[in-house]
Amino acid sequence: MLSLIPDQPAEPKPSQPAWLLVLLTVQGAQGALRMRLWRALKALGTAVLRDGAYLLPNRPALLASVQALEHEVTAADGTVQILELDARDAKQQREFEALFDRTPEYEKVLQQIRQTRRKLKKMAPTAITAAVGRLRRDLENLALTDFFPGRAVTHATVALEDLLADANAVLSPDEPHAVEGRIPKLNPASYRGRNWATRKRPWADRLASAWLVRRFVDPQARILWLDSPADCPKDAVGFDFDGATFTHVDGRVTFEVLASSFSLDRDVGVQRIGEVIHYLDVGGAPMPEAMGVEAILRGAREMYTDDDQLLSEVEKIFNYLYGTFTTQP
Repeated sequence: MLSLIPDQPAEPKPSQPAWLLVLLTVQGAQGALRMRLWRALKALGTAVLRDGAYLLPNRPALLASVQALEHEVTAADGTVQILELDARDAKQQREFEALFDRTPEYEKVLQQIRQTRRKLKKMAPTAITAAVGRLRRDLENLALTDFFPGRAVTHATVALEDLLADANAVLSPDEPHAVEGRIPKLNPASYRGRNWATRKRPWADRLASAWLVRRFVDPQARILWLDSPADCPKDAVGFDFDGATFTHVDGRVTFEVLASSFSLDRDVGVQRIGEVIHYLDVGGAPMPEAMGVEAILRGAREMYTDDDQLLSEVEKIFNYLYGTFTTQP
């Protein structure tokens, strides 16, 4: 299932008070500063108790963010008091948690998802991609401040999964369906000097898979771009379509299946790229690099109508990304 609940900041230790109370005062008519602080506090997901009084769960990352704001306020001759406290009793604890109920925000996004899904077939491909990307980001950003997740995030997540499936069916009607089974380990030497075939006008999974093959399995591999999977030559190694030698297996996209088949998934660079591609192709845990990679791939796809040229350019991007992931501590 597509997961839109990112790793939340660590829960407070039992010995720590559960809540942060932030009391903030800004001197004089400093409209720009007030607006920056309001936006920053809103982005953190604070609950407003009254003007200048804000509540947050007591979690290390949130405390650090508030302390960063404290330096800006005090530099402008304002004051910030950060108090750690517990609720008076179970009733007040529930009242505090209710201040962070994101159900109305989830309902708003859910309605937008449903509206988009109803009109998918009438939308241009670029409009579908933009709408789905925006809704996915909206849901991810909302989940970041959903400190006490409930049923609303599950409903919205399932709805987005359905939208993604329908959007993929419109944009890529030949997109493979996942099959079940064990992924056997293969010898790369048996797959060298071969023609590899996939559907034309490739997107993230097919582009990354072709890069993986030419980078690690067969540097001389020739990629055939098919009008239809039925056009795949019998002697070619098909990938990323139903019935292909390499396609989606269980929850893994084609790139991950190829990496596992040739024991490349132990390579940290390949593993991290796989996480990005998985997210872009079928969703999952958000990756910080994914949106940037998606934007670059979309731009390259618009610029190059020849699939060989597109792959040649995109391979540079994946090489850079691989280098970054393998050198990061």
